[in-house]
Amino acid sequence: MEVAVTALLQTLWPLFALILGGLALRRWNFPGEAFWPAAERLNYFILFPALLLSSLASAPLDNPALPRLALAVLLGLGGAWLGLLLVRRLRGWPAARFGALTQGILRFNTYLGLAVVGSLYGQAGLVLAALLLALLVPAVNLLSVWSLTAERGVSARSLLLPVLKNPLILACLGGVAINLAGLGLPGGSDRLLGLLAAASLPLGLLCVGAALRPQELRGEQAALAWNCALRLLAMPALAWLVARLLHLPALESALLVLFFALPTAPTAYVLTRQLGGDGQLMAGLITLQTLLSGASLFVVLALLTG
Repeated sequence: MEVAVTALLQTLWPLFALILGGLALRRWNFPGEAFWPAAERLNYFILFPALLLSSLASAPLDNPALPRLALAVLLGLGGAWLGLLLVRRLRGWPAARFGALTQGILRFNTYLGLAVVGSLYGQAGLVLAALLLALLVPAVNLLSVWSLTAERGVSARSLLLPVLKNPLILACLGGVAINLAGLGLPGGSDRLLGLLAAASLPLGLLCVGAALRPQELRGEQAALAWNCALRLLAMPALAWLVARLLHLPALESALLVLFFALPTAPTAYVLTRQLGGDGQLMAGLITLQTLLSGASLFVVLALLTG
């Protein structure tokens, strides 16, 4: 057990050091305020999609894990979504607030997740993680858009267009298409995508830290507290129950629980602002969940590997 705890600490502290480094660099205004939005866009539109596309282009899509993971995602996200709808009806939340709270519970920090998977489970874990992301990313984005626009009358176009324009979803679709067509990544393109992908995770973690807004933690303490508890503790517990119910193998169970234990995604703030949600609440949730996840992820992963 002591060896496992040491391995977890060695896995997690460099990742959170990068996040805190991003926070410090932005506070010191280095390399400049204009750098961080540009870095986020570079990562979101090019580097991170390269990682997803290259992973899925070579992933075994006939992997028997795929239908099991699809059912697990359906049960986990579906159960959480139904609970959120019930609470919204009881509390009467407007869409602006409901959208922020929903993203706080359903969305996850993909950069952090893949960095942990790569460190703990290697290439085998990354292949399964890519399959899991191909299922989770479209579903979570669809529910996020719906929750933010629930009061405006949702058309298929208004609901699906932001999802289909998402570069992460396009990368997943492109990787699957290349895989199914049997094209592979010839002529050194695999090496090119690999180089782009290698830059994605460290830059992404720095950007996560730079996007933190500690000043937004004032006010809304009750909402911040219960939302963080649900995301960081209740959601991984739900994933664990689903994994047990479906008798998932150990690695699949670990990845499902891990992705349900991650803090919410920094990109949730951008979507919330674009669709008229409560940006201040969303910023507070991102900041507090990211800071608390250093402890909660350690506990969850220690239980998984113990």
